[in-house]
Amino acid sequence: MLRGLRVLDMATLAAGPLAATYLGEFGADVIKIEQPQGGDPIRGWGVQDGGVGLMWKSIGRNKRSVAVDLRTADGQDLVRRLASECDVVVANTRPHTLTRWGLDYEALRAVNPGLVMLHITGFGLAGPKSTRPGFGTLGEAMSGFAHTTGESDGPPTLPSFMLADGIASLNAAYAVLMALYHRDVHDGGGQLIDINLVDPLARLLEQSLLAYDRTGAVPRRSGNRWEISAPRNTYRTSDDRWLAMSGSAPTVALRVFKAIGRSDLLDDPDFTDPQRRLKRSAEVDEAVAEWVSRRTLDEAMAVFEAEEIAAAPVYDVAQLVADEQMQARKVFVRVDDDELGDLLVQAPVPRFSGEEGVVDTLGPPIGQHTSEVLSEILDLTDAEISHLRDRNIVR
Repeated sequence: MLRGLRVLDMATLAAGPLAATYLGEFGADVIKIEQPQGGDPIRGWGVQDGGVGLMWKSIGRNKRSVAVDLRTADGQDLVRRLASECDVVVANTRPHTLTRWGLDYEALRAVNPGLVMLHITGFGLAGPKSTRPGFGTLGEAMSGFAHTTGESDGPPTLPSFMLADGIASLNAAYAVLMALYHRDVHDGGGQLIDINLVDPLARLLEQSLLAYDRTGAVPRRSGNRWEISAPRNTYRTSDDRWLAMSGSAPTVALRVFKAIGRSDLLDDPDFTDPQRRLKRSAEVDEAVAEWVSRRTLDEAMAVFEAEEIAAAPVYDVAQLVADEQMQARKVFVRVDDDELGDLLVQAPVPRFSGEEGVVDTLGPPIGQHTSEVLSEILDLTDAEISHLRDRNIVR
């Protein structure tokens, strides 16, 4: 779908590289720029297998690694020349550093007017915090997410995965595609895309903003309940498993009462009316929890599925991988790899009727494709590349 699109990924860690990964899954040629010593720091994140970072293997999928020292003038010149041959550049270096290196949008646009540049930073390219470094944890804190997550008597709770980076990367990927459409279909030229790690996650907390604006109320933590839906919680079963349920649709909530043997509530407006039911949400939760607690997970799920109630088991990763629905949809794919032998990774998420995303390769060793890319795109000779390597400009 994106064959012919060339992307220069000079970002590090999560949000920017993830956006480039999504493009690579659907055919874009993604060239990953890394520092010769150490490469992208995400190589050292999380679980390692024989010194090989598993997170890098997944995020680096379908990319060609080119190791160039961006702290040198010759290295900066090489990347500038590569950018002149690309459709998209992805960066997350702080603006003043990119400007010093001559790799900011204005400098790159001068050599490639049609360039779409995606610049992801902690706080954005404008505003009083724009020069500060930032990570996803700060986005999760400032967006309002952590404030509303956790038990009512507990602390604000952060996720145990890259939530803010992930949400930002998804916004970034579709922003790039919109910018390319604008350029190629409407002859609009290239442009700079400014995305940070706070705004995209804050965009999802609409209920908090709307309620605050109209009522002045600031939402508080309420565990797994949600103030706009009842029942909505996680419930422990008799075999010490958990299931989650959502009664967001009024008809589903009424089917829950029937399923748990509380048809008497169907004649009570305090429980049948969605708004009035919210005021009795604690009683609703108690009734569901009591019923679920006397049944195994399989028993409870059998009843809820028969009654077409929106409920699901709370899975750990092993249970997720084993689930028949996940297997039928091939949500996870095992990919061969020269360093690891093979690795089970997430498959591309969007499903299209006429095309499919693929994981051709996992993240390569640092600089594996340096010579290949420099000769293919910049027409450098073997002697020129060797000279650069001898001077530690490239690896």
